[in-house]
Amino acid sequence: MALIGAILGDICGSQYEFRRPHNLDWKNCELFTDKCKYTDDTVLSIATGMWLLDETNKEPWEFYLEYGKKYSGVGYGEMFEDWLYDDGNHVNESFGNGCAMRVSPIMMYFNGFSDNPDAFKFYIDIARYTCEKTHSHSESYKGASVVTSCSFMARWGRSKEEIYKYALRFYPSSQYTYGVDRPLEDYRKNYVWSATVQDSVPVAIRCFLESEDYESFLRNVLSLPCDTDTIAAIGGGIAEDFYKKTLDNSNELLERYLPKELLDDVSKIYNEMP
Repeated sequence: MALIGAILGDICGSQYEFRRPHNLDWKNCELFTDKCKYTDDTVLSIATGMWLLDETNKEPWEFYLEYGKKYSGVGYGEMFEDWLYDDGNHVNESFGNGCAMRVSPIMMYFNGFSDNPDAFKFYIDIARYTCEKTHSHSESYKGASVVTSCSFMARWGRSKEEIYKYALRFYPSSQYTYGVDRPLEDYRKNYVWSATVQDSVPVAIRCFLESEDYESFLRNVLSLPCDTDTIAAIGGGIAEDFYKKTLDNSNELLERYLPKELLDDVSKIYNEMP
């Protein structure tokens, strides 16, 4: 049920996206404060879920366009905003991390599929499909696919070691500045804020790999000088799929931070998924 994990990650991380204190006590700080809010990560993740439920054969980008315009001013990237207010009339060749933070509902929708290679490939194809109009770049296709694949493995009981070895095939530090094989302790010293998918996905996965539960995953994200809301949204879905839960007060938190219409959409997604 990865959507709540992504949404709570977004809300928690929003308070430090651009203003994380250098000396933040990330091990003990309050995770949800009056400085938290939902952002584009939440809006577009919900849009993905509503597209999956749609029976009118609309494209995913049509839902991104609809929800993006309906919920304006929630932190969209510059390229996405240009696309949004051009009514989606051009293809964005973006490799921003937005392509990977909105895929959590995919595993929810296809939860009834069996654990087999054909299903695995199908998930990847769907993840790539969500990128085509807004993030038409090879790194975006890779990022969305790897996040979805890691959720698939987490949902079906694969170990962290198996998930790690899979992610390492795509994000080794020999090819990427922030490979999934580098420990968080390195990133706490050397990470530089980035909104690209290739600098975000392996770090989000690493935050999950070094966690013990959903809360410790969030704290791992807050330990880094990173795009906290998006990295927490990306890894939050994987963490929820692996640990099979988020926080004990998740419903109260959703009610606290989401407007009624989005909260209703979340309920619809959870109640109507196959």
